[in-house]
Amino acid sequence: MKLKISNRSGVFFELFSAAAENLRVAVELLQDLVGNYQEVELKARRIQEREHEGDTITHEVIQRLNTTFITPMDREDIYTLATALDDVMDAVEEAADLFVLHDIHEPRPAMIQQVDVLLRAAQQTEQALAALATLDRDTLEPYWIEINSLENEGDRLFRRATADMFSGDHRAMDVLKWKEVTEALEEALDGLENVANVVESVVLKHA
Repeated sequence: MKLKISNRSGVFFELFSAAAENLRVAVELLQDLVGNYQEVELKARRIQEREHEGDTITHEVIQRLNTTFITPMDREDIYTLATALDDVMDAVEEAADLFVLHDIHEPRPAMIQQVDVLLRAAQQTEQALAALATLDRDTLEPYWIEINSLENEGDRLFRRATADMFSGDHRAMDVLKWKEVTEALEEALDGLENVANVVESVVLKHA
């Protein structure tokens, strides 16, 4: 493939911002799914549409990476950040799909709390990636600190949810279904911490 010098290498930042915005919308849809548990299959399909949009953005990043000679960040970092965002979106879509596949009667309270934390993290990520082009540590450091705090909060929720599921008070089949959803939500939040770690690494390289 013939390489070319792009006069708009900043387009990568625009694509990252678009990916983060799309992700935040998906998590808002997931919050609506668990908070207003009606028309679950329709709501899950809407999240799937966001996941498809995320795939399109990821493919655009990779295509431009392969055809751009000068990039605003290391190529490895661009690829890693794009795939990290894509992984989070996949986990969000998986969680939504599991509600449908397992015909879950209603979300557990802990699941609703997990999604609330996930949305706060997605909002922080959207704001940070909108400012990523500055590569400014003073601007972006509060973001990765806050994401770490939210991930710790999510871990506590996950441990409590797991302890409750295996308390012996619930049917084994229900526990297996709940466990898959809870793990997908935890994976999404862990993924956002991974995104924050990538951002931190990029910013510190340019400090």
